[in-house]
This record gives sequence, structure tokens and C-alpha cells, in this order.
Amino acid sequence: MKLDSSVAAVVTGGASGLGAATARALAAKGVKVAIFDLQKDKGEALAAEIGGVFCEVNVTSDESVDAGFAKARAANGQERILVNCAGTGNAIKTASRSKEDGSIKHFPLEAFNWLIQINLVGTFRCIAKSAAGMLTLEPMADGERGAMVNTASVAAEDGQIGQAAYSASKGGVVGMTLPIARDLMGEGIRVNTILPGIFDTPLLAGAPQNVRDALSASVPFPKRLGQPEEYAQLALTMIECGYFNGEDVRLDGAIRMAPR
Repeated sequence: MKLDSSVAAVVTGGASGLGAATARALAAKGVKVAIFDLQKDKGEALAAEIGGVFCEVNVTSDESVDAGFAKARAANGQERILVNCAGTGNAIKTASRSKEDGSIKHFPLEAFNWLIQINLVGTFRCIAKSAAGMLTLEPMADGERGAMVNTASVAAEDGQIGQAAYSASKGGVVGMTLPIARDLMGEGIRVNTILPGIFDTPLLAGAPQNVRDALSASVPFPKRLGQPEEYAQLALTMIECGYFNGEDVRLDGAIRMAPR
């Protein structure tokens, strides 16, 4: 897909981190970008910076996502690109015993469901609604109507202690990538997923330097945290390369996560 001002994109979780880097990279190519996020101040500031539009969107809500797409399409036209970066995490053991009094507790199911709703169902909600919109577009010269990039995590394959919900949510994103690509192949819409490793995002920005150093040292090569711009680089490759379809690609410096 050729990226220029004739193309519109939606980036979920686009106000910061991986999503913000991707929104900037797309805008640098001339693409009209809409940012979906709950961080209104950051989202509006970034939209102003790149000449895009900010849509305050909660990916767990049909009504919110519908309103976001309506606003984005009114401003930029029907998107040909969707990049799903919206997501969150938690860390709770499946069951554990207190060292203080020996009491036993298990992973709260509402916390498990909350994470699945954001990371997995929220991603699929945006995919399904964007795909329906893309089907209204005329195919480009090569028969393509659109391209989607989803964000999973290396935790989909190397989940650590306490990551049962997070790994399940990200594993679900990996697991649905090929079936969705197959669902949409007859309509000229490609679907791929990136599995990032340890990236220098706002989540780690407040971590002590010794923690950041230890995380960097755990990466085989290069021994540093991934940069959001590197995620954006791969996302653009997946979008621009017309033969890239149905793939799940680790972007992690060859790391394989230990149990903890």
C-alpha cells in the first residue's frame, strides 16, 4: 500500500507509547491519522502536532468505538489502515498463599475479565467495525482495500508469573490473526500482528534506573529497551508490503522471558 494523503488511518491507544510513534510515522508519510484513546490531553496535543484528529474512545464500549469511527471518518474519510495499540496489563498469581497468615486467595475473575475485555475483545471490536467500513471502499489498483496491524506481546508465548490474564489476552490476539486474515482475504484486507518485547514506553518511564538497566541487560542483542519508533517501523512495513499477511512477528531483540 502506498502511503500518502489519499489514505486515512486509525490508531487505537495512539496518544502515547507505541501508538503515538506509529501515528507520527504514518503522518510523516502524509497519511491522515485519527487517534483513539482515553488520554484526552495527550491525544489532542499529538493530533495537533501531526495534523490529525483525536477521538476519545473506550475500546470496551460499542457506542464509544462507533462514535470514534464516525468522528474519524467525518474528518478524514473511511480509513484504509487500522493499527491496534490500545491495551493494558496486570500481574496476579492464579492462586497464592499469604506468607503472613497462610490465607489463600485466587486471581479475581473480574480482574481477569477486565483485561480480556480491553486487550482481546477491544481489539476485535475495532477490527470488526473497521473491516466493515473498509468493505465500502473501492479496491486500489492491486485489489487491496485495507491493512490492519494488531499488538500482542511476547507474553503470548513466554508468559511470566502473574501474567495468566495478560498472556491469555495477547495469545488471543495472536490466535485470531490468521483466521481474520482468511475471513477478509476475499475483500483485499490484510491483517498482521506484532509481538513486542520490552519497550521503552510510559509504563517503564517511571521505573528506577537499576530496574531499567536490568531489563536492558536481559535482552540478548541489542542490550537495550526497544524504542517505540522501531515498533512503528515494523508496523509501516506490514502496511506497505502487500505480501505481508496473516503473520505474527516478534520484535524483541531475541529475548525469551524467564518465569519471573
